[in-house]
Amino acid sequence: MSATESTATSSDRPAARVVCLDRDGRVLLMHWYDPIAGRDVWEPPGGGLDPGETPLEAARRELTEETGLPGAAVLDGFVAVERDFCWYGVRYLKTEPFYLARFDEARPDVDPGELTDEERASFRGYEWAEELPEGVQPPELAKVIEQLTSR
Repeated sequence: MSATESTATSSDRPAARVVCLDRDGRVLLMHWYDPIAGRDVWEPPGGGLDPGETPLEAARRELTEETGLPGAAVLDGFVAVERDFCWYGVRYLKTEPFYLARFDEARPDVDPGELTDEERASFRGYEWAEELPEGVQPPELAKVIEQLTSR
């Protein structure tokens, strides 16, 4: 943990993520840059729950907002993932539900048209990845994908 991270405030805001798989098994990863930590982050789409929202509702909303893909593709059923990461100087310690969405086409078009200002400033693109890049978040994403797809 860097000096910036060790002094970060902590947040346990509930969140949900979506593992999107295309017809050929590629996983959709969003590419972000954290200017405070000075590092790139690759992770599945998702984000915080709004007041009164269930994790599944949040996963479906976040998928549409961040990717333009239909939230209805998110299946009901998740894997709980322990998270410990820093973003913009805030340390997040929580358990997040990771949901699965499958798409029948290869590399469906992604349109991140509803990003927040902070997200727009950090967004570096996306990739339908055949292999998980170094530094993917969470580090155990391959295991999460295996658990989601073996149900």
